[in-house]
Amino acid sequence: MPRFVLLHQHTPERCATAWAAWAGYHSDLRGTQAGCTCLHGGHLAWWEVDAPDADTALRMLPPYVAERAHALSMRRVVTP
Repeated sequence: MPRFVLLHQHTPERCATAWAAWAGYHSDLRGTQAGCTCLHGGHLAWWEVDAPDADTALRMLPPYVAERAHALSMRRVVTP
């Protein structure tokens, strides 16, 4: 199955909104770890997910987050 990194960036003013969007949204991502730079001022969050396509991957995010996210096809490689 293809793997995607879901990248979501928001402004500092929208940080609380982006995280509050998860309330009441059913997703397999709830309760899992995400990468996040919010506490360091970057306001970028990302998740690695397996999904058949980018649209399906984005549907794992709440609509507010998904509308402001990109699904990038990815794979892990060994750094030479």
